[in-house]
Amino acid sequence: MATAVLLAPSTPPDYHRITSPTLRISDDHKVPIPVGILACQRDPLLRYLTTSVVATSLSQPVAPPTKKPAKKSVIAPTIPSDPLLEVILHDTVIFPEGGGQPTDTGLITTTANSTVWEVVQAKRHGGHAVHYVRVKDGDVDAALLALSPGASVVVSLDQGGWDRRYDHMSMHTSQHLLSALLETRLDLPTLSWSLTSYPSPCYVEIPRGMSPEEIISIQTEANRLVFEGRKVHIEVEELDRSKENGVPTLETGRSVGKALPDDYTGGVKRVVVIDGVDRNPCCGTHLPSIHNLQLFLLPHTEALSRSNTMSARLYFLAGPRLIAHLTSTHNLLTNTANILSCGAPLVPDRVNQVVDERKRAEKRLDDVETDLARFIAGDLINELSRIEGGDGVYKKHVHRTDDSGNVLGFLNAISFALSNQLSSVTKPYVVVLTSSPSMQTNTSTTVVLLVGSDDKLVKAGGEGLKSKLGVKGGGKGTKWSGKFIGVWREAKESTAIEDVLSGL
Repeated sequence: MATAVLLAPSTPPDYHRITSPTLRISDDHKVPIPVGILACQRDPLLRYLTTSVVATSLSQPVAPPTKKPAKKSVIAPTIPSDPLLEVILHDTVIFPEGGGQPTDTGLITTTANSTVWEVVQAKRHGGHAVHYVRVKDGDVDAALLALSPGASVVVSLDQGGWDRRYDHMSMHTSQHLLSALLETRLDLPTLSWSLTSYPSPCYVEIPRGMSPEEIISIQTEANRLVFEGRKVHIEVEELDRSKENGVPTLETGRSVGKALPDDYTGGVKRVVVIDGVDRNPCCGTHLPSIHNLQLFLLPHTEALSRSNTMSARLYFLAGPRLIAHLTSTHNLLTNTANILSCGAPLVPDRVNQVVDERKRAEKRLDDVETDLARFIAGDLINELSRIEGGDGVYKKHVHRTDDSGNVLGFLNAISFALSNQLSSVTKPYVVVLTSSPSMQTNTSTTVVLLVGSDDKLVKAGGEGLKSKLGVKGGGKGTKWSGKFIGVWREAKESTAIEDVLSGL
């Protein structure tokens, strides 16, 4: 994961601001600090903290849902199969998922014996942050004892956990900046947003699509504010649900954003402020400044349709994801230029040239295949003409080895040429055309096409191919097609076709 090195060494002291005279951060280590004023939210650059265990229990596996779960935008880490403990700490630097931001991962180290425990996920239960701790050796009793209430621990973000947090903070803070500009400059409220898995672009959902000019103007304005280095701070007070306004809705009835979860019992209201740009309630972690979050908007919007309403997605990149995107794009362009033996600026012209040449080659191939189909059909017609006066049915099997991309199309071209020229022939006939790839395995496909003068003959031949060779297929009238899966052997499969034809 790409990282940035432009962060200040510590969070400014005025970043976290308690605006209520009665709100206090408890120093009682027997009581958990509620979500909203956790250390990870007060000081997003803090990577470790000495604290104590408040409660620990064995995590019970959740029963699988009885119905298909709703689509979730939050990307959770893979949960191991080892037993998990649910640990509540007095305070933590590990953010529990919320506000559209995924969970952090990290470590808990017990002070008594320096044992390191992996935190694979953190969630909010009511108003508390719960750490899901992996018990690698399966000794749950020993783990419960080591992480018993009152135990002193160090909770921390290792390098992987910090890279994950920094990426999430970069994208989340950028989303606040982008949504504020979309609403104030273009009257486009953010209906929802998704913090996708690294390194994919994230997106905001807006009520309509945007023109390229609008996208460029928002990107330019956002980066002007980034270069100014606008500061970010957090304002916190007690939550009074009676004073909370409902979620606004559009004329279509679509909600703009989401309300506080019904199970949120933390009692803390948290507002993220980008100086002079935005004020918005949010529980996520945010950088103290936007000064190194250059924002890149993908120059198009993706239209969405939900029942009778329309909306659009605007994708964006910032921070480590933008670095990764630029690095990947440059490597792809450089590699493509090397393959095409040209400089990077000439790649579009050279690609157009290759596409044009490919189209001409395909046209030449189509012409050659058409001529070849007529030639093969002509041989069959000449052979049939020589025995026109005889009794019985003319039966023939023709096998080809062909790596064409449209084998069935070529066999159909042969059958069309054959049928057109035999329209005046009275002698009944059945012809089986087969085509296998040059390199074969147990999963190779051989295309089978059966064409004849009488639908009863064709149907009988198709049934014979099914029973003797296991060909899967079907047809109507005077044509039947199917597929044989496996290695085509002349001594076996071709002989079986001859047997089918001899029985007609």
